[in-house]
Order: sequence, then C-alpha cells, then structure tokens
Amino acid sequence: MKVNIKKVICIIMIIVCIVAIIVCFVKNKNEKDINEEYQPQEEISEEQERQTMISLYFINKTTRKLEPEARLIDVKELIADPYTVIVNLLIEGPKKDSHEKAIPEGTMLINATIEGDVLKLNFSSEFIDNHKGGKEEEEKTIESIVNTVTELTEVNSVKILINGEENQKFKDGEIDFSQNFIRNE
Repeated sequence: MKVNIKKVICIIMIIVCIVAIIVCFVKNKNEKDINEEYQPQEEISEEQERQTMISLYFINKTTRKLEPEARLIDVKELIADPYTVIVNLLIEGPKKDSHEKAIPEGTMLINATIEGDVLKLNFSSEFIDNHKGGKEEEEKTIESIVNTVTELTEVNSVKILINGEENQKFKDGEIDFSQNFIRNE
C-alpha cells in the first residue's frame, strides 16, 4: 500500500507541475499580447499629420446669422503668423455657397500684432469705404472677426485700426473702433 501512496503522490506532483507550467505559459503569452504596440488599421499620411481644423465665422445667407465654417489648414502655414493667415482666410470668404463673407470686398489686412491678449488688426481703408453700412451688418462684420480670432486661446479681444490709425469708425458712425471688441456668446 505504501507503494500505491507513493505512486499517487508522484502522479499528483507531476499533474501540479504540468498545470503550473501551462498557467505560466498562458500568463506570459497574455502579457506579451498586451505589451505589443498597437498598429492602426490605416496609416496616417504625412499630409494628414500636418493639418489642423480651424473655425471661420461667416454670415448665413438665409438666416443672416453668423455660423462657423470648419477649415483644414496646414499647420506650417499657421506657425509663422497665425493671425494674418486666419484673417486673410476670412477676407477670402467662405467655401460654402450658403455663407457670405462679412468683411467688405477689397479689404486688405496690412498687419496683425498681438499685445498681451489683445490682437491688433490693421485693415486698409476699404474696410470702412466698401462696407454696406447699417448697425446690424457692421456688428456682424466685427463679430465675424472677433469670433474667429478668439478661437485662438491667446486672444481675448480685438482692436481694429484703419491704415494704422486708431479711433476710426464706420461711415454711418454707428460703431467706432475706439474700444477693444470681445466675444459675445
């Protein structure tokens, strides 16, 4: 009987060893799977890596309200002078047929500088001379600019200059540019 007990103990020990080896093998395999780097299904092209989404605000032709229009632009364009690039995109106008630009035709951005959290935008005289007029349209023009550039975290308000001069105003005198303009939500 002693021989049978020894055989049973040996068989149990062998089974325990086999189970332990199997458990270690399975556990080690699972850890390898977890540690392997994730490979995306589709590779991201260099072109996609360099683009970022920005929002430009234009007037909806039907509702006459400002609406954002998303644009993908190359990050390299924004690095040197993001303010000039973004405002010039506003001046160029919308891509959607349902939108119209708020900045008057012929307007040019002379320069854009940031001082603290105030973005100073220096426009050509066409900004005033070619504007349709009317307080509501003038407000939309200002809001279009302010809403667009305040999407950038460092800009909290906008100061508008005309040909380098402060304290100008639209032709009808409804809105003057003596104060900084802030975003209205």
